[in-house]
Amino acid sequence: MIESDTIKLLRECDAGIKMGVASIDEVLDYVHDEELGKTLRKCRDEHNELKGEILTLLGQYHDDGKEPNPIAKGMSWVKTNAKLVMDESDHTIADLMTDGCNMGVKSLNRYLNQYRAADEKTKSIAKKLIRVEEKLTADMEKYL
Repeated sequence: MIESDTIKLLRECDAGIKMGVASIDEVLDYVHDEELGKTLRKCRDEHNELKGEILTLLGQYHDDGKEPNPIAKGMSWVKTNAKLVMDESDHTIADLMTDGCNMGVKSLNRYLNQYRAADEKTKSIAKKLIRVEEKLTADMEKYL
């Protein structure tokens, strides 16, 4: 049970990170404020650092991880591009990032509860990812 829950939680973190990085990459070209761009790039780097830890652990279990749900990814892409076509402002970017982070935090907390038997190292990574998402949400407040 521990190994199964650990792998499942790692997969969900992997998919979430891929979704977050893709979302940041989608909006970076539209950023006007230099500080906002730095904040988003820093967050992306933190996601990629956690991804490295996750992939190392998944490799120990001979698992390749998980891709984000294609429907969720497609809907996110449509929402992002539709909003940016209407308004290419930093406000719009902050709004999109806040929504994405809130969904990520909600999902990660649900997975932490669902996969309670996961090992402590994996749960720690999931909690670290939650903190990164919460920090980005807080950093976006001044742009809303």
